[in-house]
Amino acid sequence: MNGDLKVALVGNPNTGKSTLFNILTGLNQKIGNFPGITVDKKTGNCRLSDGRNAVIIDLPGTYSLYPKSKDETIVFEVLADKNNDVHPDLVIIVSDASNLKRNLLLYTQVADMKIPVVIALNMMDLARKSGTHIDIDALSTRLGVQVVPISARQGENIEKLKEAIQFSSAIPLQNETIKVESIAPGLISKIQEELLIDHPYAALQLAHQHENLRFLSSQESDRIEEIEQEFSFHSQKAQASETIERYNFINSVLKETVRQETNAVSETVSNKIDKVLTHKVWGFLIFFVLLFVIFQSIFAWSEYPMSLIESLFVWLTESAHNVLPPGVLTDLLTDGVIAGLSGVLVFIPQIAILFAFISVLEDTGYMSRVTFMLDKVMRKVGLSGKSVVPMIGGLACAVPSIMSTRNIENWKDRMITIMVTPLVSCSARLPIYTVLISLVVPDKKVAGLINLQGVALMAMYVISIITAIFVAWVMKYLLRAREKGYFIMELPVYRLPRWDNVLLTMYEKVKTFVVEAGKVIIAISIVLWVLATYGPPGKHAAIEKKYSSAEYINKYSPDELELHRSSELLETSFAGVIGKAIEPAIVPLGYDWKIGIALITSFAAREVFVGTMATIYSVNNDDSHISSVTDKMRQARNPETGLPVFTLASSFSLMIFYAFAMQCMSTLAVVYRETKSWKWPLIQFAYMTALAYIASFIVFNLLK
Repeated sequence: MNGDLKVALVGNPNTGKSTLFNILTGLNQKIGNFPGITVDKKTGNCRLSDGRNAVIIDLPGTYSLYPKSKDETIVFEVLADKNNDVHPDLVIIVSDASNLKRNLLLYTQVADMKIPVVIALNMMDLARKSGTHIDIDALSTRLGVQVVPISARQGENIEKLKEAIQFSSAIPLQNETIKVESIAPGLISKIQEELLIDHPYAALQLAHQHENLRFLSSQESDRIEEIEQEFSFHSQKAQASETIERYNFINSVLKETVRQETNAVSETVSNKIDKVLTHKVWGFLIFFVLLFVIFQSIFAWSEYPMSLIESLFVWLTESAHNVLPPGVLTDLLTDGVIAGLSGVLVFIPQIAILFAFISVLEDTGYMSRVTFMLDKVMRKVGLSGKSVVPMIGGLACAVPSIMSTRNIENWKDRMITIMVTPLVSCSARLPIYTVLISLVVPDKKVAGLINLQGVALMAMYVISIITAIFVAWVMKYLLRAREKGYFIMELPVYRLPRWDNVLLTMYEKVKTFVVEAGKVIIAISIVLWVLATYGPPGKHAAIEKKYSSAEYINKYSPDELELHRSSELLETSFAGVIGKAIEPAIVPLGYDWKIGIALITSFAAREVFVGTMATIYSVNNDDSHISSVTDKMRQARNPETGLPVFTLASSFSLMIFYAFAMQCMSTLAVVYRETKSWKWPLIQFAYMTALAYIASFIVFNLLK
């Protein structure tokens, strides 16, 4: 790793580490007023005023060096293993100044690892509001380390923190906190001697954690186990003894350096708000009202920008046809690439609005309250509230949400959460929902306020969450485990959203949607255009000859002739052959072979569905009638019955299929990565596909 100095950011969850990381490095790691944002280590560079380059390492939040979950294990491994690529030269303990007592427990443990330490006292603005007065100089003297009061959110004293990094000592200068050797005399010194460990506390931690540390060989771990038995070491008793000693030390430090006023104003305001927002009745009611507002806004606010984007693509297609010479390349550009992209890029306004709301809810601290409320529901189906965090995150994307299950220490809870999180409707489903809803649900308002399309969209998200909870309840009885989970969550104080962070989140999510989805869509659109334009040798020539004959010219008008010709050409193309092959399996769900092609192409990513529809119907139409993808789908007719392809029954059946089906290769890949086995992604794919098929079949037959 390149850099003159490696600096690790360590702290409790939700103390502003990621915010500080972004300020120091200029990067844009996801941040929020929400615990569990960082689940893996992140690195970036910070240029110091003396010209040196400091590599900043953001480690997952943890309350102590005794890990309770996979992500917390990363912290100790980085700090204890000197051969680790990111083993730091300096640790910055990011502490919440408004809750210093709890934060100092982690500091005392890291300090005893004998790595040079600087304390960044974050959230000083909140501490002052809550009536907490900290004597910075006295605290620094008492601990023997530099203490820098900052507010990462406001950007206060960041330069002072950089100076502290720049002038930090290469050797640990912190004062002793507790007598580590007294916790397990004999055992510590023997581990130090045999494994050549420099410091007593590192040796004690190895005794506690050697079974789970990847940097120890099996021989070293076995030897530590033998030493433990030799000295009758009891891990839990030793941890309890250590924790009591540390809090005795912390209490003495705080008594000398911190003064707390009574009537903590900020916290009182937060508590008053919580009495309403987390109320067992009003809390849920407010949550559903908020969801209602969000989904109403998605339709209402996006109407004009979506119309502009649609018009832009129609203009682009017309211009391309007017400017470029007729031929295969022009058709590929207009009917393949432009049509495919237009089907997805038109949904940028809705994606941006959805993530703006999610970002505001996270930044204000409200999402933590939602987690707290849903914990009661999750416990009734056998899960802990820790499962709520990734499931709420699934509203955006299942991939990072499944990674965030690493902070669930209970195996059964974690596996169930991984298995049901993809059921929660992610942003990739939004284009499918909105285009199908706009086809079959009237754009009307009830009582002049409630938009029916918004209600339908909200219903799809609520159905997905209810289904995820139901499947979790079923899995509770299928998976066997004796462990019992617990859920401890600190509710952050309410804060105003950082609008720059909200705008940045919108930009990043839209960019990811456009770039990641765009690459797949362009590739698939080109392949699909080729498959839909060409067919088995001889068949297309025979069709062209048939429709050039005098019999057909006399039988049909020019428009009818073109419609029949293009329909038959598409039906006998390679894409048509594939679609026809799977048609018998999907007819019971209300789908034709064209929708079948979209089901196949969107296996890689759900959002490809709309792009596929746009390409299929562009190839199928003649160039004199250029229109948006929604109009093309609205005009689609069954050639045999003459009825619309997208009816109320078939459209809701299709939405339910996409709500439950595992149409995302990235999610399957991350499930494999997190479970280290193909067994779980295969089970997940099988049960979600079966659930999607059965539910779609029921919906179609109920509504037809």
